[in-house]
Amino acid sequence: MCAKTIETKDITYDALLQGNKDWVRDTIDSDPEFFDKLSAGQSPPVLWIGCSDSRVPANQITNTKPGDIFVHRNIANVVVHTDMNLLSVLDYSINVLKVKHVIVCGHYGCGGVKAALGNKQVGIIDNWLRNIRDVYRTHEREMATIKDPDQRFDRLVELNAIEGAANVANTSIVQSAWANGQELAVHAWVYSLKTGIIKDMKVTCTCVDDVAPAFQVG
Repeated sequence: MCAKTIETKDITYDALLQGNKDWVRDTIDSDPEFFDKLSAGQSPPVLWIGCSDSRVPANQITNTKPGDIFVHRNIANVVVHTDMNLLSVLDYSINVLKVKHVIVCGHYGCGGVKAALGNKQVGIIDNWLRNIRDVYRTHEREMATIKDPDQRFDRLVELNAIEGAANVANTSIVQSAWANGQELAVHAWVYSLKTGIIKDMKVTCTCVDDVAPAFQVG
């Protein structure tokens, strides 16, 4: 019999450790070789660049298993070329793990994007949110035509994911993989907390021809 998931109100330090033991027991009961297979190595076909929001777990919302998705998360799924953490993850996932898909996934209702829409000072994160304000500035003409604040918020979430995917494709890491004949596609998605459905933004890049000429590297 599977143990019940811990209710949020009942989460304590000790409850987390007990929850781990319950999960291990249930997992072994259903698949005695699970941890032997998991510890043998990983070959995930997907790199997921998502938001740190606790409500957007990559494996759960895509119905995949541990070992299927290599994950990098930060506030508001921002992709910038000065983030060595993200670039290291991208380089490892493409050149070592040989992932076939890189997905930048935002989500409607993102607190980071909402904060970037306002003028209130939050703290050190304000420096990080400047990257999202740059996305707004890039698309300011379109954003100015959207009068409804909720629709404007949703559209900035979408544009942030789209620009993030473009920034992934603009890297020498991705373009070198394409030049070497590696099968690799870059996508932008947005997840809805209200429906659980992922929206494909239909901006997939699969070769250097999909990259703006200014960002193509030789």
